[in-house]
Amino acid sequence: MDILSTYLMRSILLSTLLVLLALLALAGLFEFIGQVDNLEGDFGTMEALLYAALRLPQLAFEMLPIAVLIGSLLALGGLASHSELVVMRTAGISVAKFAGMVAVTGFVLMVITALIGEYIGPPLDYYARNMRDEARLEQDSQELGNSAWVKDGNMILHLERINADFEFGRVYIFQFDDTDHLQLVARAENSGIADSDQWVLENYRATRFRDGGVEVVQSSLEVEDFTVDGDVLGITLVKPVSLSARGLLSYIRYLRSNELSAVRYEMELWSRVSSTATVVIMPILALAFVFGSLRSARAGARLMVGVLVGLAYFLASETLANSGQVFDLNPALVTWLPTFALMLITLFALSRVR
Repeated sequence: MDILSTYLMRSILLSTLLVLLALLALAGLFEFIGQVDNLEGDFGTMEALLYAALRLPQLAFEMLPIAVLIGSLLALGGLASHSELVVMRTAGISVAKFAGMVAVTGFVLMVITALIGEYIGPPLDYYARNMRDEARLEQDSQELGNSAWVKDGNMILHLERINADFEFGRVYIFQFDDTDHLQLVARAENSGIADSDQWVLENYRATRFRDGGVEVVQSSLEVEDFTVDGDVLGITLVKPVSLSARGLLSYIRYLRSNELSAVRYEMELWSRVSSTATVVIMPILALAFVFGSLRSARAGARLMVGVLVGLAYFLASETLANSGQVFDLNPALVTWLPTFALMLITLFALSRVR
């Protein structure tokens, strides 16, 4: 059994790798073509090539479920064409044992997918996007940044510029009481976060509203202990797709603690979890197809079935995720529906195998 499991795993892994490389070649080409139309500043052809190359790990993470399905269909279909699966079944290996053996391969691929999606894809994707923006604007990261609104308990901060070095430029502060009445309006000409996570405000001027009147406070340098730290602000620089699962969880906790909507980030998190878990199901689904209607089919037919099922899964996942954000549906339920559907299809197809 160990020898057969290793043989099946090697066949599926090799076939999946070849399929993934082919898909990445196409995706990388389209990514490069998409950037060629927007060459400006210091962002030239070589930078566009580098951008496309840096995006490949994230694209690999997104395409791995489809690649695993197609690779498993081709690998198991090839074994069936050479009657190797028939010999294994004649030797007494049941369909359930076959499913268990290919599920081990699926688990290995799931671990690889999770590692790419957590530690390789997001940081390289963020670096690629940041490099592209800096090159297009011909600015370094200290000058580059976007304005943002940040909520910190009963305070709302408007930052004029957020960049990776935590130099924010002008900042406006609005403080409210428990009844949402304005208590304080403040402005600092320059702001930033020190190594101690304390906020340093230069040329600080605040107007505090009291029952008896208005009090104005001025200071050349003010130090504040806001609960919003560099980690949270760093996450605001990053698109959800470029965040790791740890970053998504951290930002979701921040949003919930400040009673802000976290649906967009929850949808991204649960979508990754369900997509990664789907990798385990794909080899078993391929096995059911190979033992069923695709037993005598050619490689081209198996490839077409894999592409169609993979596209159906991808479109269903994207449609449900986007609909969930629009209609404020439960992120976990919406993102897991395509995975549960594949699981039911797999169980049904296996039950019909004799």
